[in-house]
Amino acid sequence: MENHFVYIIYSEVGDCYYRGYSQNPKKRLQQHNNQESKFTSKSSDWRLVYVEKLVTKRDALIREKGLKKYSKAQIKELILLAKNCLDTLG
Repeated sequence: MENHFVYIIYSEVGDCYYRGYSQNPKKRLQQHNNQESKFTSKSSDWRLVYVEKLVTKRDALIREKGLKKYSKAQIKELILLAKNCLDTLG
């Protein structure tokens, strides 16, 4: 069974968020930091700030499309909510 994820990475240097889809977000992060992606090639300080697992590739791509419409404020809120959920789990 394949894994499907949407992820958000953040560059402090560029103060920029990038939203994407991958079956392996950690490997994809390495690719971003190795300038293997056109949009993210201007920075090499990307860090993974949000990951969400979805059941199907279709679901993940639909979610990614929705995340790409989020404003910076909405992204920050999503990341904070996810962090708070993890914190309450202990």
